[in-house]
Amino acid sequence: MRRASLSVRSLCASLLAATAMSLCATPALAASEIVIGQVVPLSGVIAGTGDEYASGAAAYFAGINAKGGIYGRKIRVVQKDDAYKPEATLQLTKEIIDKESPVALFGFVGTANILALNKNNVLSDNKIALLAPYTGAEDLRNPVNPYLFHSRASYTDETAKMVEHLHTIGLRKFAVFYQNDGFGKSGLAGAEAALTKLNLKAVATGNYDRSKPEEIETAAAAIAAANPDAVIMVAVNKASSALIKKLRASGNKARLFSISVVNFKELLKNTGDDLARGVGISQVMPFPYNMNSPVAVVREFHSAMKQYAPAKTISYASMEGFIAAKVLVEAVKRARADPSREKVLAQLAEMRDYDAGGFKINFGGDNRVGSHFVEVTVISRDGRLLR
Repeated sequence: MRRASLSVRSLCASLLAATAMSLCATPALAASEIVIGQVVPLSGVIAGTGDEYASGAAAYFAGINAKGGIYGRKIRVVQKDDAYKPEATLQLTKEIIDKESPVALFGFVGTANILALNKNNVLSDNKIALLAPYTGAEDLRNPVNPYLFHSRASYTDETAKMVEHLHTIGLRKFAVFYQNDGFGKSGLAGAEAALTKLNLKAVATGNYDRSKPEEIETAAAAIAAANPDAVIMVAVNKASSALIKKLRASGNKARLFSISVVNFKELLKNTGDDLARGVGISQVMPFPYNMNSPVAVVREFHSAMKQYAPAKTISYASMEGFIAAKVLVEAVKRARADPSREKVLAQLAEMRDYDAGGFKINFGGDNRVGSHFVEVTVISRDGRLLR
């Protein structure tokens, strides 16, 4: 009996010790972080876009952290500025992976920047996912990189939509202005493919090297000489503005259409209201400027920005960052209480028909392009963006 009593006491002591250890371990688990890496241009030629994208994501993450994080773990975003330079993107990404051990990467900006990661096998060597790069280049979609997940439509989708829209309103003579790299050439290919379906060809093309803005003048002269009805611009903010000024100065009155990576407020600032009026811009995210939108994620976005980023800009870029953050958090949640690179990667890979609130993301199997949504907007007479 005494021996049995001792056994019971020993068992109770063991259980108490185990319970104490468990209670001690819980705060440590809750205090640990979920690290996410982002390399984004916060300086340089598209600093405004990078800042807006980052602020939209930050607002969503702040809301999650305010509610206790994910299974008690707070999200910490390690953010680096690459100034839109591919060599800096490569170096800074390696630093984040080596020093911070993130479970995933997200929200990088620029075709050449992400191509630099692919060429150096950064994602595959580290078995880490990169979600929602701010680019629609086909070079990053075909062939498929299993570690790269796109939440926006491609430039091919966008330029095809532009051509379709402009052809519907009776225009037939198209020119294409593009940045001479993977970004611009992807848009050019999309426009040419769409024109071929309509038994048309571009009457002129003009390109520029992003490090040689003086080439824009030559491109503008070639396009103006062809007297097109419409010009599709696959270029960043300043280059697009420069082309608009030169074409209008030459007397050309073509309809001008820009790709979604152009920030319409930057276009207005750089070009002037009169010249920017009537410029069309394709968009790949829900319209972000209506706080009472019927689209749930837009209302959620406005609420989060008001609370956590009131000084930041409401834009398509910040909307895109917000949605990217929401998709990433969903993948981390599905990875359960102990997320790892492998688990987050697996959850993204099997994320089918995820509804972010009126905007759906569909990966699954070998598919890494989550959305093909494109719509057309136009800059109005009073400097607003209209659908």
